[in-house]
Amino acid sequence: MFILLALVAILVGALIGTVGVGGILLIPALNELANLPIQVAMGTALFSFIFTGVLGTWLYQRHGSIDWGITVPVCLGALLSGYVGALCNGYATPRLLEILLGSVIIFAGVYALLPACKKSAEHHPRRRLPLLLGIGALVGFGSGLTGVGGPVLSVPLMVILGFAPLTAIATSQVIQITAALSGTLGNVSNGAINFTVAAWVTVLELVGVILGAGMAHTVSTATLKKTVSVVCILVGGFILTRALIQS
Repeated sequence: MFILLALVAILVGALIGTVGVGGILLIPALNELANLPIQVAMGTALFSFIFTGVLGTWLYQRHGSIDWGITVPVCLGALLSGYVGALCNGYATPRLLEILLGSVIIFAGVYALLPACKKSAEHHPRRRLPLLLGIGALVGFGSGLTGVGGPVLSVPLMVILGFAPLTAIATSQVIQITAALSGTLGNVSNGAINFTVAAWVTVLELVGVILGAGMAHTVSTATLKKTVSVVCILVGGFILTRALIQS
């Protein structure tokens, strides 16, 4: 089980480093392979995303891919709402959280199969500010509530609303930090983090992020996104089905 979970952690980091989406797969792995309750699995995963976000931000900033005029408002919107979402996590039933988590994973998988929107919402700074704050608030709350990292929520939302995919993925690396920090504060108060598991899982995720950044220059991103979509749909379908058939 340890070896399998270690491989999943490296895979998750690699997916975060290449296509942004991947952190969602860590939660069911922690739940099944580390025998962590669903709330603790979500809190532990979210805590680890603070560090993958820092590394991902550095890697994307090195290539000049982060538009800070877009990124800062999204992060501000996520800062407070992530804490509120994490507090709500403590009051939700495990079955409800599994239904929400499964639905989010399936959504991310289906999104990865869709073509990118060709509209642009990036060229109206004044009108886009409320939109960016709203995206951040929704992403932060969803991240704190379900334990998923910012990218799985922010990337689909931003692309659907007309932002360029590269802009959305670069922004997601930064929002991953703010959403995870805010959500982790709530999870600490709920005692919903296993720091022992988080420590070694995070190290393996960081190895994966570094590998993923290198792979991004040699492997087709389209192929990776299709692979992620299939895995997300299967894992999300399993979690959703299991939650729905529980008495």
